[in-house]
Amino acid sequence: MSIDLKQLKYFLAVAEEKSFSRAAERLHISQPPLSQQIMKLESELGVRLFARTTRSFELTVAGKALMQEAADLLGRMRMTIDTIRQIDRGEVGRLRVGIVGSAMWGPIPGLLEQFQSQFPRVTWTIHELGPNDQWEALRARQIDVGFWREPKLDDEALKHANLRQDLCFREDVCVAINARHPLAQEDAIDLTDIAHEPMLTLHLDQSAEPRYLIQCCIDAGFQPAIFQEAAEPQTLLAMVGAGLGVALMPQTTSRIGWPGVRFLPIRSGAPSANLYITYPSQDDAPVVRAFLKILHPEGE
Repeated sequence: MSIDLKQLKYFLAVAEEKSFSRAAERLHISQPPLSQQIMKLESELGVRLFARTTRSFELTVAGKALMQEAADLLGRMRMTIDTIRQIDRGEVGRLRVGIVGSAMWGPIPGLLEQFQSQFPRVTWTIHELGPNDQWEALRARQIDVGFWREPKLDDEALKHANLRQDLCFREDVCVAINARHPLAQEDAIDLTDIAHEPMLTLHLDQSAEPRYLIQCCIDAGFQPAIFQEAAEPQTLLAMVGAGLGVALMPQTTSRIGWPGVRFLPIRSGAPSANLYITYPSQDDAPVVRAFLKILHPEGE
């Protein structure tokens, strides 16, 4: 048996119009090929679909049953095609987003809100992971995109891992300092002003970012005295608020207004806290493409 969707479409037009001539006009074809397709459909099915007389044109019992089934089938097919097209445009699907904790104090929540507004049928989940864990999760296809900060990854390492990394948002580092510290009264300070302060930092073995910040201090002319390491930025801020030391933090961190902490800009040569997005370079996922268009609308 060989029945195609075109035959069902032709049959449904005739059944709804109750006229071969009107159905042919609706389908923008001539009547003879339409009649031939209906006859072929009846032959394939082995049933009569229309009871034709000189005065009437009616569906048989089998024809009435096929009319309902054909309408349902063609309706589902249209919905399937529409869904496939929506998927290809990134309007339907799932997006798994890896982030470092400090990214949620900056523009990322607004970016996600905009994405949800424009693509309401896409479900997305946040996975708070350090850069090293995001790297592994991207390679294992456990997340679709990852956000983490400076330093930018080496191009060869990205190519070897089939990943791409783009700059999303530019940002500088500031100094988080206890509000009772004498330097806290300044509007801005030099990086060397904290040369003799106990340094609080994220774990140096968990990502390249804290090692990069330590190297920036060395490049400025001093070796920071690391007092404590922590896994989360808020832990560092709690220690700064307790007067245990200073920490180098992204400027957007100041938005949270941590008790007992002031955030001081660095006058010149501030380390970068730029935020990058990393994603598979050879995975043409429509949802990722849609997300990147939100991030870089000029690329459309």
